[in-house]
Amino acid sequence: MDERAFNQARQILNAGGVVVFPTDTVYGIGARPDQPAAIRRIQEIKQRDADKPIALLASDAEALARFGAELPPAAQRLAKRFWPGALTLVLPVRGGYEGFRVPNHPLAAEIIRAGGGLLRVTSANRSGEPPALTPTEAFQSVGRQADLMINGGDVPGGMASTVVMVRADNSTEILREGAIPRREIEVALKDE
Repeated sequence: MDERAFNQARQILNAGGVVVFPTDTVYGIGARPDQPAAIRRIQEIKQRDADKPIALLASDAEALARFGAELPPAAQRLAKRFWPGALTLVLPVRGGYEGFRVPNHPLAAEIIRAGGGLLRVTSANRSGEPPALTPTEAFQSVGRQADLMINGGDVPGGMASTVVMVRADNSTEILREGAIPRREIEVALKDE
């Protein structure tokens, strides 16, 4: 991403705007987590229920600690093995739980850094539609309503991330099997 596009993304995100961009799995639509009006806009654009949580994409694991997330040993093991990549970890945060992922896509990482290291991001499609895998699909579905759409070409993934909850007591539960098969998660959790 050139410097001009990076600065534009940073300005829009920091001003409470919404940006569409590619990740390693699908195109995403995102906003800063400290901008509640922007989060509501994402839900409206997607026609998504307001009570359905939106995960956080992080530039690196350190951003999770700054947000207040706890990383029990099982989470540390999974993050070390699968991040950056298509793994979402649902972790304890200040008495609740939040989903986090560090995408394996250089353009996504730059955009997330532009937004302060963490963005609330969900797939760039209307609820109930298939995820957008190309810039054209993302633009036609939600891109027209965003403040900025970044064309990064077709995404390499196409399958949603695997979601694993790691509770404060270090117990784990696979909530959704996605790009990383259940067996790989189980093996990583057994390896010490």
